[in-house]
Order: sequence, then C-alpha cells, then structure tokens
Amino acid sequence: MKDKRLLFAFPHPDDESFGPGGTIAKYAREGAEVHYVCATRGEVGTVDAELLKPYEHLPEDQRLGALRGQELRNAADILKLTGLHYLGYRDSGMPGTEPNRDPRAFINADPDRVTEQLVKIFRSVKPQVVVTFDPFGGYGHPDHIFIHHRVTEAFHAAGDAARCPEAGAAYQPRKLYWSVFPKGLLKFFMLLMRVTRRDLAKFGRNGDIDLKEIAAHDYPPTARIDVWPYYEIKRQAAACHTSQLSSGPGMFDRLPRLLQRRLNGYETFRLVEPDSNGQRRKERDLFEGVTP
Repeated sequence: MKDKRLLFAFPHPDDESFGPGGTIAKYAREGAEVHYVCATRGEVGTVDAELLKPYEHLPEDQRLGALRGQELRNAADILKLTGLHYLGYRDSGMPGTEPNRDPRAFINADPDRVTEQLVKIFRSVKPQVVVTFDPFGGYGHPDHIFIHHRVTEAFHAAGDAARCPEAGAAYQPRKLYWSVFPKGLLKFFMLLMRVTRRDLAKFGRNGDIDLKEIAAHDYPPTARIDVWPYYEIKRQAAACHTSQLSSGPGMFDRLPRLLQRRLNGYETFRLVEPDSNGQRRKERDLFEGVTP
C-alpha cells in the first residue's frame, strides 16, 4: 500500500468516525496515508454541561468547538490518521436555525475561498482518492451539502494550472467518491424504529434528522469495502465523540453478532469521477485501477 494517499473531506468532528471510520482504519493500517479535512469544529448543538467544564476559561461560543476538537484528535489517534486539516469555519447548524445566519458559518463562506483552500490541501497532500458527501449531504445538513459542492469543484480545479495558481503546482486526484448509505439498510433500520415506536422524522440526539427524507435520496453504491476486521476500532473512535452520543447501548449492540456483521461489516461509496457509467459490479478497493 506504499505511496497510496486517501483524503476524506467532511464538515464536522465525528463525520469521520460515525461514517467511514472502518474504511479509514483499514487503509491506515494497510500503510496508506489517510488525511481528514474538517471544515468546522462542530460548535452547534446541545451537550451535557459537565463535558464543557474543562473549557469554562474560553468564551462561551468556543467551548463546544474546543470539546469536539479534542474528541476529534482522540479519534484521529485511534484511526491512525496521517493528517488532520481544519478549514476554520463555524458549524452552520440545521436548516432554518439561528446559526445559519452567523457570518462565520461555513455555509456563508465565500465559495471561491473554500475551493482554493481545498485545492491547496489537495496539491500539498496529493491524494489519489478523495471522498466526500453526496449531493444531499447524507441527511440534509447544510454544511454537508456545501462541502459536497466545494470538494467537487476543488477536485477538478486542483489539476488545472490556471486555477488557484497561489495554491501550488497543479495536481489531479484520480478518483472522487461519495460516502453513501445503502437504502436497504436504512429501511431495515427504519423498520426497527417503528417497532420501538420512535419518530422517524425526529431522529438523532437533537431530534432534527428526518429518516424518511433521507430514504428519498438514493445514490446506489459502486464500491463495497469489507471493514468488519476494523469494526471494533471504528467503535472506539466513535466513542471518542462523547458529546454526540446518547447514553446506553445502541440499537445495533442489541442484535445478534451475525446480524451485526451483515449490517456493520461493510461501508459503501459511489464512484463519480471517473464516471462509473452505471456499472453494477462493485469495487472492493477504493484504489482499484490506481497506480501509485
């Protein structure tokens, strides 16, 4: 795996662990360089006040970001990330909320400036493979959607010497993937939620995720990565994000081990550059076809 470089670009601390954490752990342990670009420090949301006590010396609007930044550093150590790169923006929160109007919010950033920041990182790190969110951002978070567009633009701009000349010599990544969630698995999860009488439109710690809306956005995967040998590492990394976890065991933890293997043993992605041309055969390696 020598000379292979993989870069994930998401907006928040925890996106790396709750999503493709198994894939990150797998490639890092196989010898690839794995980098994470994080647009914000996740400053928006509600957490247990006790967790913020170590940061009481900071201004109130910086405490949650400081906590979540530390959680990310802890997770990065477990996943064995090669590099952690912050873009320096503020969490925008969910649609229609007050944080959307904060001028520091990621969604209010100058798109060209964000693209140039990403281009500079791409040209410095030189990843062959780049991964980001799909056009719906996984579950409709404005920051997720915004980074999707900026990463897509930066992917193409990085190889164009006429674009962002101040960001270094042109370098073109070979492949661009979206991290996607199989709708069959989601529908199974929704069925479990109905059995437990949980509201499908108010999922998540803050009750602001609509699973029915997520299910309506279908981006079939073209790559299926076996991460079961690294699932425990992913769990350990996810556990670092204490501020984002609900107390008690998760729903999957109550399932038989064999069913857990089926549900959690794979992470899926959709190849968008070069165009997969609707191929049905699923890749088993994100570096398939890439020569270091």
